[in-house]
Amino acid sequence: MSAFRAAGGYDEHSVVLAGAPFFHSIGLALMLCAPLRLGATIVTLARPLLEPLLGLVAANRVTHAAVPPPLFDALAADPRVDDHDLSSLRLVVTGGAHMHPDVEQALSERLGCIARQGYGATEATCTISAPLGRPSTPPTAGWLMPGTEARLVDPRTATDVEPGQPGELWVRGPQVMQGYYGLPEDTAAVLTSDGWLRTGDLVSIRADGQLEIRDRLKELIKVNGASVAPAEIELVLRQHPAVRDAGVVGFPDAARGEAPVAFVALGAPAELAELEDFAAARLAGYKRPREIVVVDEVPRVATGKLLRRELRERALALAGA
Repeated sequence: MSAFRAAGGYDEHSVVLAGAPFFHSIGLALMLCAPLRLGATIVTLARPLLEPLLGLVAANRVTHAAVPPPLFDALAADPRVDDHDLSSLRLVVTGGAHMHPDVEQALSERLGCIARQGYGATEATCTISAPLGRPSTPPTAGWLMPGTEARLVDPRTATDVEPGQPGELWVRGPQVMQGYYGLPEDTAAVLTSDGWLRTGDLVSIRADGQLEIRDRLKELIKVNGASVAPAEIELVLRQHPAVRDAGVVGFPDAARGEAPVAFVALGAPAELAELEDFAAARLAGYKRPREIVVVDEVPRVATGKLLRRELRERALALAGA
């Protein structure tokens, strides 16, 4: 419990808005077990929608809120936020997708509280790093939780990378799982014999110990042999004032091996040419989406994590059509 006190500033007087469902690890650990253990009040959000969230925060004087990435974006930019008294908030956190540092800063300034992204995994009981009672520096995901060890490993050689270089994050600590129940081969693929969990995430660690999440190794798009992080393109697209959400996947390309394809959900009218020009002005040529597709919603699970497999299936269906 001391870790959650440090990470979130929870105490018995806290009012916690559970914007993640309790059947997910972040909802179970951060939004249910920790607040209950400390005697805090829990307010539940039935559906991840902005208007109900605003009403609940104002009516219950919520102090801590965990919300999915689209709501984090909305809290930073949506004009409806100004119609509600959210002055009770001390911390707003999100996870499951990379947030642009400008969004974190804008939300912090708008609400007068710490607004940051944390980082975790179900296999590590959700939490690996967090702001730890002090504002982390965007775009980092804070510091390692107490008792947690970390290594950055070259996934090709399984050796530690040089200091300052990015690598796959391996973590070890009391919160790491013993294994997948009844699945010894799957367990061996992610958990070493001496307890290191291979997260599959490309990470760098700053000199002050803060973690900066680059991307999922399995989700990197190979364009002419160069690695392109989908999260980088998503961050750029979500900066456009008309884009409410964005998801990017790799698509087979005969000339380049793969090419990025972007799916965007709009919050305001915008022409495709406008979005393409916006991306082209902010991304290197090989990182620009080969195609931008407008959809009603970018598919995510309840915690906000992007369903890239579904996006890949949509991309393949479009190619077939």
